[in-house]
Amino acid sequence: MSTENEGTAVPPAPSAPPVPVDAPAAPAPQAQAPQGPYGQDAQGQAPQGQGASGDAGHTGVSSSAPDPSWPPPPPPTAPYGDGGSGTGPGGWGSSYQPAPKSGRGRGGLVAAVLVAALVAGGLGGGLGYVLAKGNDESTGSTTVSASANGGDVKRDPGTTAGVAAKALPSTVTIEAESTSGEGGTGTGFVFDKQGHIVTNNHVVADAVDGGKLTATFPTGKKYDAEVVGHAQGYDVAVIKLKDAPSDLKPLTLGDSDKVAVGDSTIAIGAPFGLSDTVTTGIISAKNRPVASSDGSGSQASYMSALQTDASINPGNSGGPLLDAQGNVIGINSAIQSTGNGGFGTGQSGSIGLGFAIPINQAKYVAQELIKNGKPVYAKIGASVSLDDSSEGAQITDQGAGGAAPVEPGGPAAKAGLKPGDVITKLDDRVIDSGPTLIGEIWTHQPGDKVTITYERGGRQHTVEVTLGSRVGDN
Repeated sequence: MSTENEGTAVPPAPSAPPVPVDAPAAPAPQAQAPQGPYGQDAQGQAPQGQGASGDAGHTGVSSSAPDPSWPPPPPPTAPYGDGGSGTGPGGWGSSYQPAPKSGRGRGGLVAAVLVAALVAGGLGGGLGYVLAKGNDESTGSTTVSASANGGDVKRDPGTTAGVAAKALPSTVTIEAESTSGEGGTGTGFVFDKQGHIVTNNHVVADAVDGGKLTATFPTGKKYDAEVVGHAQGYDVAVIKLKDAPSDLKPLTLGDSDKVAVGDSTIAIGAPFGLSDTVTTGIISAKNRPVASSDGSGSQASYMSALQTDASINPGNSGGPLLDAQGNVIGINSAIQSTGNGGFGTGQSGSIGLGFAIPINQAKYVAQELIKNGKPVYAKIGASVSLDDSSEGAQITDQGAGGAAPVEPGGPAAKAGLKPGDVITKLDDRVIDSGPTLIGEIWTHQPGDKVTITYERGGRQHTVEVTLGSRVGDN
């Protein structure tokens, strides 16, 4: 969904396709994904693999014990093992690619294509006029024109045009640039009247350490901005406008828990740098486990996503996904990629599979970032395997670096969970892998009570767990 990064690996999970995630950051150099530690709520060791821009083979996941500490491992490279056709072995994958910034490069190609289309349209219109004129002279015209004094066309609030007219003034196109000049374009939306803008972490990642950040409204008014806080694991960030105007209108937040498959959706963003673009679709699935990477090669993001067929492309990342009433129900964050780009490039485009962070989760994260500057994660305090499996999330026999697979005194230990237990459900959600468990845990807040179903010795057990907390990404 918008700016993409490339090159990191995501742990495999059979329940969801690989997701090339868009981000504004410049492409990261291709390198082997390091084996890194994991969060205490679900951890594992990631596989090694080469970075790719949306088109690389899945190399599998190490079966060695994961590290119970943060950060999580990077995701395995590339989506499909067949290079993006979707018929090869599945796996978790993501590759980010930066959306083009205004100026030369892709912008020039896009401009050339648009100019050619306009020229062709002009020729067609001219020929049509000549033919019609000739016909009028011989047989008379039967064309009926609209009345000049018929008044303005009325667009009801519930129409796409009505929703777009209300929401567009509260969306911004974000440009993030690192100190070395690399970066890209993404999207954000007004969160409150104090000038806070919510977007994706991977949209602003380049500007976190002394880079440059700007936000431009549809009116053309541009503001410098600064990062208030960012949550890599959630892929959510909050920025604040400098000298924010007093007439900001925050978008209304909906209830993502009440969204149903088939509900209409409206996405706003800057696909391929084309700011203030509106596309429509429906919710095509809920609770879709998605793993992605910011391209840094060190950490992964996980979400239990809303899936939509609204057209989402590089540049849409961080933008709002709206319902038919104009309420924000999600943050556009990722797309399924074929690995083939348009306009003569290798950048991927929409194939009708987009993924958004549910707004109920994003709202909680954003409020924590505004309040504390750091994210707060829920955890169960157990290390789980990231191996490709459809059987569940198995607690490992040993954590990475010799750490305990079940945190002493942690939530899992208090509930009686042990190494070797296979978690198959969290409340009513089926758990088929470690990454799926992580995404589901992170939809909750610390202190929430959840029911975990697990198997031990061929028998099924159920236990209640009170989730713990961990502050920060590191």
